[in-house]
Amino acid sequence: MEKDLRCNAFFSDNERYADIINGIGCDGMPFVRGKDLQELDTRVSVRGMTRYKSGKRDRSRKPLYRDLVRKTPFGINFAIVGIENQEEIDYSMPLRIMCYDAGEYERQASIIRKQVRKAADGLSSGEYLYGFRKDSRLFPTVTFVLYYGEEDWNGAKDIHGILNFGDIPECLRDKISNYQVHVIEVRKLKDTSVFKTDVRQVFDFIRFSKDKKKLKELIETDASYQFLDEDACDMVTAYVGDEKMFKWKEKHKKGGKVNMCQGLREWIEDEREEGREEGREEGSERMSKLIILLSEQSRNEDLLKAAQDAEYRKVLFKELNI
Repeated sequence: MEKDLRCNAFFSDNERYADIINGIGCDGMPFVRGKDLQELDTRVSVRGMTRYKSGKRDRSRKPLYRDLVRKTPFGINFAIVGIENQEEIDYSMPLRIMCYDAGEYERQASIIRKQVRKAADGLSSGEYLYGFRKDSRLFPTVTFVLYYGEEDWNGAKDIHGILNFGDIPECLRDKISNYQVHVIEVRKLKDTSVFKTDVRQVFDFIRFSKDKKKLKELIETDASYQFLDEDACDMVTAYVGDEKMFKWKEKHKKGGKVNMCQGLREWIEDEREEGREEGREEGSERMSKLIILLSEQSRNEDLLKAAQDAEYRKVLFKELNI
């Protein structure tokens, strides 16, 4: 739940939302401006749809909620763009997203029905009956799934991927409509230069969070990390999974900005010191075992003295399986 809140807070900023639309949906072309986006109700009413939260099945008939959705202008037209933040693989994702998008189309259609029936003059019987004119049109709808998990996405990315086509003839299969799902694996992104806001810095940090060397190079070559917004830092914390890395957040925060560069340096140094301490403890423990074994196996003081030599000690460790 906390990760959902941090994600939603981060992408509630319309400049970042527009950055996702431009970077992912429009191949980096700046078609959309954040100030032009309109927030929409995230409630989705789809009969029979079940949602799981925190591993629990929700059997209630309460409305379901998408993570985020915006009405996005393109010239004189609009598209509806949703964002779903995902950490675990949902193998029913194609069905879930299809229902979300279908629910959005149904929301638009219900508005059209009311408008059509208010102006009933000139309608054909079918138009009046179904509340939809021949020239009525819905706004295109798309949902981007931002997946932050470490495991490669191995779930289906279209509705055909979760259908059982066993013994179904090819001629019929070709006539069964498919529905594509756009899953963006954040940790596997190869090029983040399409993003123009701190979405890039957040995604890059998550991408390289398991490689301290690359992470250090990233921080040292991108000055933006010296002045990262606090909610961007919170977003990174949510998905990197190492709270120790950000225990300096308050220390290096000023005016709503966090100096990630200094914090990372301190984190890396602490990691090194912990490693050295563990090494010293391990070495001391192994040396104690060695002395005890040699003492038990031999009273030869020369052998015990020889064990003080580092190179000879390595040989003894190996031979005695310590």
